[in-house]
Amino acid sequence: MDLDLLRTLVVNHSTKIVLCSLDGLGGLPRPGTGQSELAVARLPNLHALAARSACGLIRHVGPGITPGSGPGHLGLFGYDPLRYLVGRGVLEALGIDFALHPGDVAARGNFCSVDGGGRITDRRAGRIQTDVCVRLVERLRQIRLEGVEVLVEPVKEHRFVLVLRGPGLSGRVSETDPQGLGVPALEARALGPEAEKTAGLVNRFVAAARPLLADAAPANMVLLRGFDSQPALPRFPEVFGLRAAAVAAYPMYRGLARLVGMEVLATGTTFADEVATLREHWSAYDFFFLHYKDTDKAGEDGDFDAKVAALERFDAQLPDILALRPDVLVVSGDHATPSVLKGHGWQPVPALIWSQYCGADPVRHFTERACAAGTLGLLPAQDLMPLVMANALRLTKFGA
Repeated sequence: MDLDLLRTLVVNHSTKIVLCSLDGLGGLPRPGTGQSELAVARLPNLHALAARSACGLIRHVGPGITPGSGPGHLGLFGYDPLRYLVGRGVLEALGIDFALHPGDVAARGNFCSVDGGGRITDRRAGRIQTDVCVRLVERLRQIRLEGVEVLVEPVKEHRFVLVLRGPGLSGRVSETDPQGLGVPALEARALGPEAEKTAGLVNRFVAAARPLLADAAPANMVLLRGFDSQPALPRFPEVFGLRAAAVAAYPMYRGLARLVGMEVLATGTTFADEVATLREHWSAYDFFFLHYKDTDKAGEDGDFDAKVAALERFDAQLPDILALRPDVLVVSGDHATPSVLKGHGWQPVPALIWSQYCGADPVRHFTERACAAGTLGLLPAQDLMPLVMANALRLTKFGA
């Protein structure tokens, strides 16, 4: 759907919309059982909601393409992720309210664990506590690189942001994270001649970080990815005519919402806190993006049972969301994180749209297999928001 066309069809209405994104929602069967995390979990509220909704599967990028959280969520927000590109570093920086300047290049950093040979043993350094991250960032702030300002900020747990500020920089730099274990970090490479300077600076930063972190196990090395400068995207509230708010505890998702122009609400660290924030601000906005992280975290850890438990915790909170009586409620996710993969997957993700006008289908369970038979079919992620807007009676007809 072209956003400029969509903008011309938007009409005012008083309806309220909630988009619940269960990060890493989709899964795969545990070997030998034939049952995914969604199929095993006890989800009475989600299953009952699916039975009253239009259901289907969402594909975020294309067949066989594994989406990152950035493009995955941009798709949910109605943006074609192949047209509107943004690096993870920009999202992390915006998520902690860091003021990026024009030309800044930001990267998402992970503290990681390496052995004596420099081979990665844990890409997330055992998910160190945020206070440890803060102390280690202070060490990295000692690094000086000729010709640029080096800015390092803690984010959450093992995550930090690196920002390079100066003339002649480019975000077209490859990541140093090999996305695997038992191998050393990669050397950053320029993806175009304009990025040669930046890639060299990145490699010098990594080399300088190594001795500074040598005694800091398990966080004794860094990985960098998602290099980019801040892009200009169409603003979500203006495209869709919505007073839009985001409720997310994790900085990266707050950054995504801020990038597209949503107002980011202060909230606590738990999903119960997020639901309380939703309730507190219910009268002030038309659209709420509500983010749930626990499903993704468990999937990336390869913990099938923990992901099942995370799904059940979301299900227990669902009645509190329904009690607010949204006119349209969407439940889906930004990508799959199957526990058996211990990372993002390319598999489509279940989705449901509930409204008074959704035209409920034969689906009775919110699982990958059941939703495949739903009336939404296999839907490109960016086509979700037009359906949401239609169900909220916020689109007029096209043509005479």
